[in-house]
Amino acid sequence: MLKFLIDECLSPDLVAVAVGAGFPESSHVTWLGKAGWKDWELKTFILNGDWTFVTRNSADFRGPAESPGTKGQYADVPIHAGLVCLNGPDGMRSPLQRELFQAALEEIGSAEHFINEVIEVDLEELDGDFTVRRYNLPDEAPE
Repeated sequence: MLKFLIDECLSPDLVAVAVGAGFPESSHVTWLGKAGWKDWELKTFILNGDWTFVTRNSADFRGPAESPGTKGQYADVPIHAGLVCLNGPDGMRSPLQRELFQAALEEIGSAEHFINEVIEVDLEELDGDFTVRRYNLPDEAPE
């Protein structure tokens, strides 16, 4: 079953959204004593714990938007439990973060796994509409 790890750049309120959607093992980086960890340290923790990571620091993990997987923490990862990127302008507060995360959860549905997939929820303006994109990372399944 999926379990989401919410990055420290996002509200801990997102854990309640995940739990309410049926993912009871979800948690927040700060609750696990990982606040202030560098991305490369988190990467090891995420992969070893089989977490689906939720972040606003999309480029740090999936690489550049125009070529995901070419850089970033997941560039050399052949298999992972998924990545959720909530992309929006600075000042995105908890209610809006919850709305974007809920959209990502609806896209995932009742899947028991989310292997090597990314969902990005993009919001251009604080009062605007958002788009949801889903793709594989890496592009091809490992052999």
